[in-house]
Amino acid sequence: MWFYRLAMWVTGIIYHIRNRLTYEGVENIPTTGGFIMACNHRSMSDPVIIAQKVKPPIHYMAKEELFRNKFVSFIIRHLNAFPVERGAGDTGAIQKAIDVINQGDVLGIFPEGTRSKDGKLLRPKSGLAFVAKMTHADILPVCIIFDGEPRFGCKVTVRYGKIIPYEALGFTEDGGTKEIREASKLVMEHIAALMEDKPCL
Repeated sequence: MWFYRLAMWVTGIIYHIRNRLTYEGVENIPTTGGFIMACNHRSMSDPVIIAQKVKPPIHYMAKEELFRNKFVSFIIRHLNAFPVERGAGDTGAIQKAIDVINQGDVLGIFPEGTRSKDGKLLRPKSGLAFVAKMTHADILPVCIIFDGEPRFGCKVTVRYGKIIPYEALGFTEDGGTKEIREASKLVMEHIAALMEDKPCL
């Protein structure tokens, strides 16, 4: 835990200097864990940038390829990341995500599954909604906006939206894949509204 806290402090200073960070909607962040934080994805620095204002520790799903480098693996594991094999129905990663929620921590997910090169939202994967259904977790929508291409000196705005209650996701006891798709779509609509700085009803 000390490594995580130290890393957040150090990187917070670096990115405030490097990218002129602005945070909005901080009052919407729960002070305790047990929820999912869902954000659009633009750069490798996104997980650190959006975590700065969140008090409970965040555990991120990260693509398995990142863990093949021993040094990178050491760093990101100590930052609470865990591997997921994309496109393979990684049941171990899903169970880890469920455990994170059940133990009262925060699960960080980028629903698009990869970085968007032009900033436009990509189609969401099903993992976010599936974990929410399994845990009955609320979802905190977040968006990260770069003023132009992600680079040194560009202005970055992070917006935290209002919590999406589990009940608003529309799950039923006997629902199937259609409910998963619709819930994923709903979360992305909230993220899109944040990017446009509009309320999502």
